Amino acid sequence: MRLDGKMAIVTGAASGFGAGIARKFVAEGAQVMVVDLNHDGAMAMAEELGEGSFGHAANVADGAQVAEVVGTAKDVFGGVDILVNNAGVTHLPMPMEEVSEEDFDRVFAVNCKSIYLFARALVPHMKERGSGAILNVSSTAGLSPRPNLNWYNSSKGWVNTATKAMAVELAPRGVRVNAINPVAGETPLLASFMGEDTPEVRAKFLSTIPLGRFSTPEDMGNAAAFLCSDEASMITGVCMEVDGGRCI
Repeated sequence: MRLDGKMAIVTGAASGFGAGIARKFVAEGAQVMVVDLNHDGAMAMAEELGEGSFGHAANVADGAQVAEVVGTAKDVFGGVDILVNNAGVTHLPMPMEEVSEEDFDRVFAVNCKSIYLFARALVPHMKERGSGAILNVSSTAGLSPRPNLNWYNSSKGWVNTATKAMAVELAPRGVRVNAINPVAGETPLLASFMGEDTPEVRAKFLSTIPLGRFSTPEDMGNAAAFLCSDEASMITGVCMEVDGGRCI
């Protein structure tokens, strides 16, 4: 019960890595606010997590909606101890110059701007409390870029730098900021990363991962629970590779 008594907001938590993180947090004693663009998915996940957790539909790239999420969490929980910025999108694999401006803006709005918006809404609360843990879900794409995912790669490189910058600034106020960098996993984004989901494409993708498998929601939950727990009280500014050796 390493998160006993902790209150957490997890974005993009209706499915994939976010769902794995939410489930692990509850198993470790936390109460979780499930935030997702998918209203029905958020409510279903909150119901699965059980008493003490609840769902909230929101577009994490919209400042007013993010402020509402944080305000609701503070009202319901009485305070927020943990924020997991997990929501993310990608563009389909293609040459960098062929990605549409609309797709570019969407990738940076969800993957990057959302982190700024949640910081703007929640960091003052954490500073006032003198404690808090923020976890940004980045990607190996930000450390070892793949061709034809240029702007997605770049957005995750931004997340890694933002994580370190946030950590340095917030450390004196008792707030820790870390990131996890998964390789692709069995999530709704997998087919988008690979371009197409066939046995041949999967085999080629898996051949680049020394441990020979995709990241799982459970892998992300285990890493997130540690980094957001008091056991990691001396760890901040770390971008942890949870990638089966992909970035070696």
